Amino acid sequence: MNAILVIGRIFFAFIFITSGIAHFAKLEAMTGYAKYKKLPAAKLGVLASGLFFLLGGLYIVAGIWVDLGALLLAITLIIAAVIFHNFWKETDATAKQNEMIAFNKNLGLAGAALILFALIASGHVTDFGPHVGNISFFNK
Repeated sequence: MNAILVIGRIFFAFIFITSGIAHFAKLEAMTGYAKYKKLPAAKLGVLASGLFFLLGGLYIVAGIWVDLGALLLAITLIIAAVIFHNFWKETDATAKQNEMIAFNKNLGLAGAALILFALIASGHVTDFGPHVGNISFFNK
């Protein structure tokens, strides 16, 4: 079962680690998009979300502070869904559908991260497979 937990952690975290890296590697392009979406302090927002995605993903993969990592991911995903994928403002049918898909994806991933946070922080899950350190940031 430990192998399945590790594989699941890697699969779940992969999208966030790669996205976090992309936030830094493509900072100017992502800042331009954030400005287009009217995000105040766009560059700071891109840097913060990139850091939260990267740290959250790494914490989950490594099995250290999984609850904090999951919470960072959930917060960032919910904010991104509302700010960047506000399908209700779109008038073009294709753009509306694309934004709705991205919105739902973000909320689904945020839901999974919140479940993970709740299970770890509440102490219901104490063995999350092989890990490099303390699994819980909030439950001391």
